Amino acid sequence: MSVCRVLLFCLAGLIVHEFRAESAVPAHDAERDNRGPAAESGITFSSVHVDGPYIAMTFDDGPSAALTPKLLDLLAAHHIKATFFVIGENVGEHPEIVARAALEGHEIANHSWSHPNLAKMSEEAVRSQLRRTDDAIKSATGVRPTLLRPPYGSITAREKRWIHDEFGYQIILWDVDPNDWKRPGPVVVRNRILKETQPGSIVLSHDIHPGTIEAMPSTLDALEAKGFKFVTVSELIRMAVAQPPHASPPTGESVPTAITPSPSPSPSPASSPGS
Repeated sequence: MSVCRVLLFCLAGLIVHEFRAESAVPAHDAERDNRGPAAESGITFSSVHVDGPYIAMTFDDGPSAALTPKLLDLLAAHHIKATFFVIGENVGEHPEIVARAALEGHEIANHSWSHPNLAKMSEEAVRSQLRRTDDAIKSATGVRPTLLRPPYGSITAREKRWIHDEFGYQIILWDVDPNDWKRPGPVVVRNRILKETQPGSIVLSHDIHPGTIEAMPSTLDALEAKGFKFVTVSELIRMAVAQPPHASPPTGESVPTAITPSPSPSPSPASSPGS
């Protein structure tokens, strides 16, 4: 009778061991599958958490033969370095302006060849848009870009991954948008930028609209008066510091629910057709 009990006990132990071994497999797979979001954390930026009053001014859709040189003159007078997200077609027409901007220390970045909505295109069509612009920038400046701003801020999660893997681009959006493409006038553009800009901001504007260029002298003066310091987007990203953990509230104290913005928001094309 005791021998039977021993055999039954051994058999039960073996069954439990096999069950636990099988249960561990899905947990391992789930852990492996969850690595995707963590891998994307350093790809997309709309602002950067920095220790200091640093911001990045960015200008899209140029170069403009009439306006970009005026902006470069202004930036040089202020000793400010900015980031230009250029259209490949425009680079092909005015490579000397892009070469000047790069020579003066500004960052030149990819904004596609002809400003389409990348999220609605095939992978091969997107690749052509980026490669042609990448080549045009390399031809004008001698250096390939490392940043991409998708037109309209429109890009899919899958596109972010394969573009980063293939081109090495970080995807740059923004947290300050004066909607200067609507041409509201220099005063409105200036006031919107001053109201929204904070340390770590990536400020969006366009060097193809006269009102934007007219707004920049007083805008830069006011930002400097507030103590802001200007860097390129890549410099801003390199300044990133970890955000301190939120302190736990005392027991019994209620905390209002906060909405945490996505680390990689994609503004709607309808909201920013000029970006």
